[in-house]
Amino acid sequence: MRSRRTFRTMLIGAICLGGMLASQSGGRAAAATAPSSGFDNWSCQPSAAHPDPVVLLHGLGGNGPGNFATLGPYLASQGFCAYAPTYGEAIPGIPVGGLTAIPQSATEIASYISQVLAATGAARVDLVGHSEGAFQALYGPKFVPGEAGEVADVVALAPPTHGTTLDNLVTIAGDLGAGPLVDTVLALGCTACSELVTGSSLVSQLNTGVIAQPGIAYTIIASTHDELVTPYGTEFVDEPGVDNETVQATCPDDPVGHIGLAYDPDVAEMVRNALDPASPVPVTCGVGPAF
Repeated sequence: MRSRRTFRTMLIGAICLGGMLASQSGGRAAAATAPSSGFDNWSCQPSAAHPDPVVLLHGLGGNGPGNFATLGPYLASQGFCAYAPTYGEAIPGIPVGGLTAIPQSATEIASYISQVLAATGAARVDLVGHSEGAFQALYGPKFVPGEAGEVADVVALAPPTHGTTLDNLVTIAGDLGAGPLVDTVLALGCTACSELVTGSSLVSQLNTGVIAQPGIAYTIIASTHDELVTPYGTEFVDEPGVDNETVQATCPDDPVGHIGLAYDPDVAEMVRNALDPASPVPVTCGVGPAF
């Protein structure tokens, strides 16, 4: 319990900082870090080694800079141009995202992808999503016209591919938002919450027919300790072209849970290797946040 409170306190700081940055920039073309960084730096030009900029998609109730306070700067340090928008705000200007209808957010994300391609001159992007953002990374290429041709790689961290419970979704939103502001926004409505539950029409839509689109390499990363997207295995897509991985297959002693996947250095290294399998780095195997 103490470790959960400690991490929650840290997370509040990250989300608050991320929220401030997102509200100042509108989640669009503004640098959230120093210009020398590749994280949310709209002057970043992709290298020959990493030609595809990375669009990071946050989870339910989160925001881009806060949800990816660990992963974004890490990918930048590895030479990627990485961008973390805040999508699906129920109240414009308040950086609590992922709450509006999934198709509405998917259209917003597609527009953001176009902005990234225009700014960088790249032909395609990589999508890295966490939780609802991981669901969006699967949903967009399948259903948004033209998006599949603009995506090279998808790395999905614990997507609720086959849905999960409403109680768990609200817990995800609360923990990622980490503050009373999320409760206030949730009280006004969360369309995405009902769309991501097990058995919803939208979850059925995603799972009807093939999820993995031609020309895209998919990696799904889950944790055996995830208590929010349940039961274990509901994240995976059993199709050709999809690499289903667990953190514990690489790092057996890492207790990382659902929220912690976005903040775990082990997972960051696994994401980096999924984006650049030809030049992998060692996964250090530490101890990630256990929830």
